[in-house]
Order: sequence, then C-alpha cells, then structure tokens
Amino acid sequence: MTLYHGSRTGGIGVLKPNLADHDRPYVYMSTLEAVAAFYLCNAVERPYYWFPYGFEGEKPIYHELYPNALREVSEFVDGYIYEVNADEAQIIPFKNIPCARLATEPVKPISCTVVGNAYELFMKYMSEGRMKLGRFEDKSAEELERWYSMIENYIKEKRLPPDCSYTEFVRQKFPSVWERIYR
Repeated sequence: MTLYHGSRTGGIGVLKPNLADHDRPYVYMSTLEAVAAFYLCNAVERPYYWFPYGFEGEKPIYHELYPNALREVSEFVDGYIYEVNADEAQIIPFKNIPCARLATEPVKPISCTVVGNAYELFMKYMSEGRMKLGRFEDKSAEELERWYSMIENYIKEKRLPPDCSYTEFVRQKFPSVWERIYR
C-alpha cells in the first residue's frame, strides 16, 4: 500500500514513531498525498496541531475558519512528502481520519518529494481535483459556530493553559472563543 508522510524535515532515511497527542508514538501517514501535505503547515507550535480539514466523500477539504487561512498558513512553507510502500501488517487505521494510517515501528521511505511552497502545491491539488477549499466567506454562521464549539471543547478537554501556542493562536484568530473559555 502506498502511503504519504508530510514533514518539514528533509533527508529522513527512516520514519520513526513520535509521540503526538495520542496514547503512544506513531508514524502518521495518509493514503492521500494532499492530506500528508496539510501536515507541512501547522499554524501552532508542537506539541499542538492546527489542521482544520475534513472530507467531502473521499476528497479532502481544508476549512478556512478565518479569511485567507490556507494562504496564511501555507504560503512559502517548504517541506517534504515522503512516500512509503507499507505492508498491511505494518500499519493500523486511525479511527478518526479515514485515510490515515499509523505505524508503531519505523518505516523506510521509498521516495521523497521536495515542496518549495505548500500553497502552490495546494493550488495544484485543487486544479487537479485532488482536494477542495472550504472558504471562510462561504461558511454560514451556524457552520462557523460548530467549528468554534469544537475548538472550545478541545481546549477544555485537554485543559490547555491560556498561554500555550494553541490557545495563543485561538486568542489571535478567534478572540470570542478565547473569551468564552478564559474570561
């Protein structure tokens, strides 16, 4: 099975499991190259993540939750998309993301694509019909409120302090959500 892994780090000879905000270290991969590319563009510092995407059918859609969000987080961002040929026995599906696959053991990439500007890559994916963009301007107040509630619930569930990179990003981009939590 061909899988993809997006990284800001070049020259990786072996992808090793890393601890994220899950129960154990994993190598995170995707069956979709566009989804792997999303992971080049984290708007917050680790250990937190900001990737507001979903799916329309099997096609990934990046959701802009403020004007020009995709351009802001991805323009001039460089990185690497590693291709892996994994055996089904090496990987497990990730329950919340249909195209995501996890490896608990190191995996060796078979190739690597250099990305010079992630925004240009996303524009290419869209022109090829490989992803969609859910523009902020096209979202209803109800849809935005659902997203804002998810952000609020995540912060509360993880008990994030008001000064970590994730909550600082929320304070800057979604001040009303930040106020609902930390007023």
